[in-house]
Amino acid sequence: MKYLLIPALLALASTSAVAADLTEEPVAAAAPASVFTWSGPYLGVHGGGAITKGNFKFGSGDQSEDFKGGFFGNFFGYNYQFDKVVVGVDGNIDYNWNNKAVANASSVGTDWSGAVRGRVGYAFDNLLIYGAAGWTAARGFADVSGSGDGKVVFSGWTAGTGVDYAFTNNIFARAEYRYSDFGSKELQGVKSDLTEQSINLGVGLKF
Repeated sequence: MKYLLIPALLALASTSAVAADLTEEPVAAAAPASVFTWSGPYLGVHGGGAITKGNFKFGSGDQSEDFKGGFFGNFFGYNYQFDKVVVGVDGNIDYNWNNKAVANASSVGTDWSGAVRGRVGYAFDNLLIYGAAGWTAARGFADVSGSGDGKVVFSGWTAGTGVDYAFTNNIFARAEYRYSDFGSKELQGVKSDLTEQSINLGVGLKF
C-alpha cells in the first residue's frame, strides 16, 4: 500500500507546483521611452559678433565703411513638429554696439535691432538644422558736430541658417549665421544703406 501512496504524493506535489506557476503575476511591460519633440514655445538669450557695412552717398561722392561690433539680446518663438519637419516663427530684439567715425560725423552705427522670421527645419531627434527668413529693423545713429545726434529706423529683410541642440527636454543651445539688409534711409541728410553679417550663440528654454 505504501508503494502506491508514494507515487500519488509525488503526482500531487507536481500538480501543486504547476498550479502555483500558473497563478504567478505577469511581469509588467516596460513603459515606452518618451520621444523628444521640438513642438512648443521657447525663449532664450544670445549674443555674438557682427560686421555692419554702411554705404553713404555724400555730395562729393560715395563712401563705404565697415562697423565691427557685437550684440546681446533675447530670442523667442514657437515650433510645431510633424514627423521630422519643424516649422515655426522666431523673433529677437538686441542691443548693438558698433560705431565708427565717418566723414564729419564723430560716430555712426546702430544701437538696437530686431527681427521676426519664419523657420523651417529638419530634426534628427534632439538636433535641429534650420533656415529662417523674414523682416528686420535696426536703429541707426550719426553724431554730427553742430547738428546733434540724428537717429532713424532702417527696415528690410533678413535670412540665415543655424542649428539648435537640445541637452534635455527643456534646455537647448543655438548657433546661427545671419545676413540682414536694412534698406536705405536718410541719416543726417545723407542717404545711407546698411547691411550686416552676424554670427550668434545662444541658450534657450523650451516649454
